[in-house]
Amino acid sequence: MRSPAVRPRRSRAALAVLALGVTAALAACGSSGTSSTTAAATTGAHTTTSAQRPAPSPRVAVTVAGRMPAPVQMPAVAVRGDGLLAMGGLNAADGSVSDIVSVHGGRARVIGRLPVPLHDAAATTVGTVTLFLGGGDAGTGSATILRVLPTGATRPAGQLPSGASDAAAATIGSTAYVIGGYTGTVPLRSITALKPGGTAREVATLPRPLRYAAVATVGNAIIIAGGTSGTTARREILRFDPATGTVRTIGLLPAATTHAAGAALGGRFYVIGGRGGVLGTQRAAILAIDPQTGRVTHAGRLPVALSDLSAGSLPGHIVAVGGRDPAGGVHDAILDLRPAA
Repeated sequence: MRSPAVRPRRSRAALAVLALGVTAALAACGSSGTSSTTAAATTGAHTTTSAQRPAPSPRVAVTVAGRMPAPVQMPAVAVRGDGLLAMGGLNAADGSVSDIVSVHGGRARVIGRLPVPLHDAAATTVGTVTLFLGGGDAGTGSATILRVLPTGATRPAGQLPSGASDAAAATIGSTAYVIGGYTGTVPLRSITALKPGGTAREVATLPRPLRYAAVATVGNAIIIAGGTSGTTARREILRFDPATGTVRTIGLLPAATTHAAGAALGGRFYVIGGRGGVLGTQRAAILAIDPQTGRVTHAGRLPVALSDLSAGSLPGHIVAVGGRDPAGGVHDAILDLRPAA
């Protein structure tokens, strides 16, 4: 055994300075298991800076801010500037639509059309480039990537490795990621990465094929919650880290949930609405998830139980549009979710 080294005695003043330094260091580090890393976070196509831990209260208040031009379910939503673009989806008669709708505050107007009507597509914005990815109609998944211009016009922008409806998308930095989906015959377990003007490539694999998951970027990771695998709704909360290419389970939802919207706010991931594995089981619950620990907290309720709504993250709030209620009614509300007072 080594003898303890003899250490010089410190003065009281020196010890006081040392104590102050230790206290400051502990305050800067924060508690264990909580991230305080500064990162560029793109959630639903909007880039924000995340330099703080999640706010003390995860609760949100929901108000109806306005109305869409028509009821819609499952539109592809991307944040553009200080608003959203809601593209495609299904109408009240379950028919695919081609509308490109600009949503700012409580105002919404059609500014363009997709080349063909599509539903269950994904969308995100990389820098200033908004991408519409995949989509389905008549049981076939599209592999087409479209660039959506500020005017509402569209331009071909590449191809996905395979057709993909029922997918979700999120952006980190200069790269968009497409999560899961369905070709029309085969469910997908891929995570595909692409940069505007580049070639799409598979960069990671989900634990199982997954459709209709709630997805958003929080910090430097993408959180994926629930969804459908085969015909079974799932409870798993997954965290995908693009830097390492790894996907891991960080928690479980209180119940199996699919067809929910996902968005980020205040350093947390929110699962908004959704339903169980069968029709007519829609929920009004809004759940907040810590992206580091997977801890789930009930954060609020929608005015009505809804699945198949879509959401995007804007500075300080979340905007959600459309959705389907337990009776099969399709909604046109623009919902605003903000931290509760």
